[in-house]
Amino acid sequence: MATRRASRLCSSFTGEKMFRFSFAKNFSKSTRCWDRERELGRSSSSFLLHRHASSRTDSPATRSSSDEYVDGSVQPFMAKSLSLVRDVISQPNPIQKGSKLKQPTLEVGKTSLSAPTTLHSELQYDYGHRFEDYDEFRRAINGGLTHKALLVDAAGTLLVPSQPAAKIYQLIGEKYGVTYSQHEILARYRWAYSQPWCRSRLRYVKDGRPFWQFIVEQASGCSDSRYFEELYQYYATAEAWQISDPEAGKVFKALRDAGIKLAVVSNFDTRLRPLMHALDCDQWFHALAVSAEVEAEKPNPTIFLRACELLGVNPEDAVHVGDDRRNDIWGARDAGCDAWLWGADVFSFREVADRIGVCVPLN
Repeated sequence: MATRRASRLCSSFTGEKMFRFSFAKNFSKSTRCWDRERELGRSSSSFLLHRHASSRTDSPATRSSSDEYVDGSVQPFMAKSLSLVRDVISQPNPIQKGSKLKQPTLEVGKTSLSAPTTLHSELQYDYGHRFEDYDEFRRAINGGLTHKALLVDAAGTLLVPSQPAAKIYQLIGEKYGVTYSQHEILARYRWAYSQPWCRSRLRYVKDGRPFWQFIVEQASGCSDSRYFEELYQYYATAEAWQISDPEAGKVFKALRDAGIKLAVVSNFDTRLRPLMHALDCDQWFHALAVSAEVEAEKPNPTIFLRACELLGVNPEDAVHVGDDRRNDIWGARDAGCDAWLWGADVFSFREVADRIGVCVPLN
């Protein structure tokens, strides 16, 4: 129970602009319950630092090596979160009618947010409660915008294949003796892609050929180098890809005009830059953080921090949008950024702009 309460407290904070504590109604009916919660809370600081890892559903065997980065040394913003949580945990028993809880104070420019709260038999304490929600608070301190920068995943979010990969593998493979059906190719592709890559520290090293050759051979059962080369070159062309959202160009222009910094953060090889140029979408962004160039792959926080560095913003002022919960959402949050899951939290780039606070013209 203590860890759930600590998680609710901690998850309401992002970066150094953390403002809200929220306790459930009917939190406790006895003094002993509060004292027990307080003692348990004191021993759960490690949980707070590793709450992302402890809540994940993947098995240890499938964990990325980037999980080692989820600690206080790379998340300095967590120190303030822990400090504020401990301020509440260390309070004497508040379940006494008329008692008051010491208020932590957050400085925003010259404005100090504090809301003295009288506690009755039910405890409900909202830090910075004058704002209805977190987005409203961020708009208040950022001139009407929730974030100063937007990071976008490439494959699966910004870009999608023009045709299913299994279909292309089969069509090109027919002249090289590939006999598997599209269903079989897809199943073998997924299996190959899920396997640990042990030949190098990263999957995408420079042009990524060794990794993709392994994928192609496992998916198709064909080791002919000519087959691999034709597939590899095909996916370097604009013919193989399309922009996922027809309004993307209009939305990104509106975001740029509003002063939002834009970057692509992608696990990709060195084909990405010429590919985006061929699709005429590279000019939409201020920066590209490509794993083959940064030498770090999502969910490693390093690639997100590099993107923020290129844009000149702090991680807590950026939001990342991607389609992979583990790589995009957990990775971005480990770096200190906000994150929205494409296809679940947001479904179009217009919706992304609306959440940030930028109005995109209909025409």
